[in-house]
Amino acid sequence: MITQVPGVRVGHHHRIGGGWATGTTVVLLPEGTVGGVDARGGAPGTRETDLLAPENLVSRVDAVCLSGGSAYGLAAADGVMRWLGERGIGFPVGPEPRHVVPIVPAAVLFDLPRGEWGNRPDADFGYAACEAATDGPVEMGSVGAGAGARVGSLKGGIGSASARVGEFTVGAIAAVNAKGEVVDLSTGGFWVDGEPGEFPPAPGRPAQLTARPSDLNTTIGVVATDAALDKAQCKRLAMAAQHGLARAVRPSHTLFDGDTVFAAATGARPVSGPIELDALYTSAAEVFARAVAHGALTATTIGDLRSYRDIWK
Repeated sequence: MITQVPGVRVGHHHRIGGGWATGTTVVLLPEGTVGGVDARGGAPGTRETDLLAPENLVSRVDAVCLSGGSAYGLAAADGVMRWLGERGIGFPVGPEPRHVVPIVPAAVLFDLPRGEWGNRPDADFGYAACEAATDGPVEMGSVGAGAGARVGSLKGGIGSASARVGEFTVGAIAAVNAKGEVVDLSTGGFWVDGEPGEFPPAPGRPAQLTARPSDLNTTIGVVATDAALDKAQCKRLAMAAQHGLARAVRPSHTLFDGDTVFAAATGARPVSGPIELDALYTSAAEVFARAVAHGALTATTIGDLRSYRDIWK
């Protein structure tokens, strides 16, 4: 999971039931983490992405906020900033330790049809997700930003995966809410080939499956590594992860998706040259694709939006 990258912590907060089906996921990053971003969907909802451009001033990021609620859900990042600011974590702007501005890039997905209008994440969701963050196993499925997610004809959710690349670790987390399908509906098989036994074999098309029109969408996530990368290299890492999304979801990066991936490099291990860099980029694509598939595999049914596990029992 993404928490296999040392120093990375993940927390969720969500509300499900009583007219609610949405939430927020926060990735807390160790001091000195360098960030990057790549957005390829036609309808992104984001915050602080321009700051991550290689030519701009700030290279360090303190956390990434992933949230439901469409553009309204960007308010969750305010709670993440408050939590970090209370602890003196952020970009120094004054003589005292508390004079900081936390750097919290954020992206949102469209899950408004899952709940009643007006029920969407706010700053309290972001703060609570920070309070819940740990470096242990990441809870996956219909939690956090994946609470109200949908992927094609199925319930979407939060997925995570990781891999070792020599001495490096690459991990990813994805909130899977795509217009496209994550499985071949004629067979029930995932488009992604994971580790042996990681994903179930194609069980065949169930009689009760009927594809329905998709809503507005967006898959968002983070790919992280313990390698020492600069901002331009982080952007390339995020670009590679987007290729993984294209492997896992068909179609991806549509006009109605706001597909956005953030990259985070903690800098714990130096990179010797382009061969190691290329291996990290290759792994980023593979790991993000697996994370996307796990988001659908672990999701649970909410209302009439059925999960993979309930359809292919």
